[in-house]
Formats: sequence, structure tokens, C-alpha cells
Amino acid sequence: METVQINTSQHVAIDYPVAGLGERVAAYLIDLAIFVALYLVVVFGGIAGSFSGLGEKAIIVAIIIYLACYAFYDLVCEVLFNGQSVGKKLMKIKVVSIDGSQASTGQYFIRWIFRIIDFTLSANLLGFLCVAVSEKKQRIGDVVAGTTVIKTQPATKIEHIAFHPTNEDYVPQFSSVHLLADRDIELVHEVIRTYYRTYNTELIYSMAAKVSEFLGISIPEGMNEMQFLKTVSSDYIQITSRAV
Repeated sequence: METVQINTSQHVAIDYPVAGLGERVAAYLIDLAIFVALYLVVVFGGIAGSFSGLGEKAIIVAIIIYLACYAFYDLVCEVLFNGQSVGKKLMKIKVVSIDGSQASTGQYFIRWIFRIIDFTLSANLLGFLCVAVSEKKQRIGDVVAGTTVIKTQPATKIEHIAFHPTNEDYVPQFSSVHLLADRDIELVHEVIRTYYRTYNTELIYSMAAKVSEFLGISIPEGMNEMQFLKTVSSDYIQITSRAV
């Protein structure tokens, strides 16, 4: 399963699965259904208006407004609602930058422009085909814009991570952890994850020794190396989250 890694404000990387073709088609159909319903309203409203003496110009204006809404719907929704249209919201998927960060207005605009190639000129076939066969489930507009669509439900839960954000009542044990950088904590995280895959205790002993030496502290009595690394990680998250 392809995933995109997104860093939370607590400096924890969470993997989000890339949305598949099924979710994207379903979101597209939901959005399309909205405009089919609006189209029927415009048509029947125009018919009713012609009988009630509503001017032809008013009907033309209503049609123009409808077409403008249809044309700009995806762009406006993605810009205003952080990468989601109504259909995407209901399907719990959203557009993000390929590096996991929130997409920019420029990226949304590029995706919107390339809808002409992905959908309009190819009767939707090219866009859906690209999503089906590409590694990151990207249509041409996504490739050019550097975006993809992810499921908003993470594959990696906070509670499954070796260390996770602490609550407000948590009291850090090692005040010198502020000397560490994000990349140091990410390395600790990776070492712990590797241990749970390989059970190589030497990795834990080595990392704990390096961290304790760098911070100028000793591992407290009764605390093993794994507990020490997790505590350092929790302390760092707590201290940096207060600073944000």
C-alpha cells in the first residue's frame, strides 16, 4: 500500500495511505451528482420562468452562473477547504503535496488546468487510467503539480508509534533534550522502529549511549536503554510542543 508521510506539529511522522481509484471515482460521482441536481433545478426553473414571464436574459444569466460554478468548482473548493471538494470530504480523501505538506494555491491551480487533459478531452478515461497505473495514484495534473490524493484516515496511528505526544500534565525528566534537533529525534524514532522489526538490541544500546553522552546525562537507575530513548523522545515532544 502506497503511503505519504506527513509530519505533525509534535514532530511525529504519520503515514497516510494514498487514495485509490475507487475512492476518487466515488468522490467525482458525488460532485457530479450535485451538478446534475443543480442542472435540473436550472432547467425546470427556466421552464417555469418562461411561463411566469421571467425574462430571457434572466434565464441566460442563471445558465452562465451555473456553467461558471461547474468550471471553477474544484479549484475553489480545494483552495478554500484544504484540498477537498464535497465528494472528497464525504469519501474522506484530500489533495496534498507529494511530500506530505499542504498543497499551495498554485498546485491546486495546475491540477485544475490539467483537468482539461485528464478529463474533458479524454472523456475522463486518461485521468482515471493514470490514477490506476501510477505508483502514487496520480493523474497527469497531479504529476505536473507535485500532488497526490490521500485518505484522511492515517495508516499509522499515533498510539502505534514508538513515542507519541504527551498530555499537558506530563513533566519532562531530562531538561537538556532541547539540545537535540528534529532530525536527532527522527533518528531515535527510526532506531526504535528498526528494533521492533529486527530485535537488534545493539542498536538500542548504541543509540542510548550516544544520546546520553550528547546530553551529558546518565541513564537513571531502574531505567533501561529502551525506556531512556522513549523518555527522551517524549520529553522532546513535550518541550517543543510548548514552544510552538
